[in-house]
Amino acid sequence: MNPDADALAPRVYLVDDEQAVREALEFLLHSRGLVVQAYANAPELLESLAPPERLRGCFLLDVRMEPMSGLALHSELLLRGVRNPVLLMTGHGDIPMAVEALKKGAFDFLEKPYSDNTLVDRLEQALAVDAAMHDRQASGAERRARLASLTEREQEVMRCVAQGKLNKVIADELGIAVRTVEVHRARVFSKLGVRSAPEVATLLAQTAQ
Repeated sequence: MNPDADALAPRVYLVDDEQAVREALEFLLHSRGLVVQAYANAPELLESLAPPERLRGCFLLDVRMEPMSGLALHSELLLRGVRNPVLLMTGHGDIPMAVEALKKGAFDFLEKPYSDNTLVDRLEQALAVDAAMHDRQASGAERRARLASLTEREQEVMRCVAQGKLNKVIADELGIAVRTVEVHRARVFSKLGVRSAPEVATLLAQTAQ
């Protein structure tokens, strides 16, 4: 198993210290078309975990494990900046602990015994949530890169354009010619990939979120 190979492919990171259970879950998830990376315990996962920005997928953790429980592993993942969805597999007596984990941001918990279909459905939903999260992050990074490509003067013009100011007003405020404003405005639109002042305002609002 090489966790760095094809690390960007979405997958289920499965951690369960019972070999029979782990192998049965691997077989089930593979049979449903999911990519699975399985670990026998929490330290094994943590030792080989890719950086948070490279992780794609979700985590499926058993609550009762040695030497580190699924709840402790979830807390450690949060400390390391991992924000991928985490699902916990729990026995009846673990439910209060699982509810506490939900308050800390866990995606869901599955009470044993659970049906195969329920498990796969929740994992697919978690994978979809993770994909949406990374899409938003990628879009945000692209917006920031586009904004960073603007010169200082272009940024000044951009802010004025976003406020709906006319070229002549911008020229007066910045002490430059109207023609110069038109050139900067065209460059701003081109670099940001927009076609109108409202789109500029929207992009700035999204970046500020």
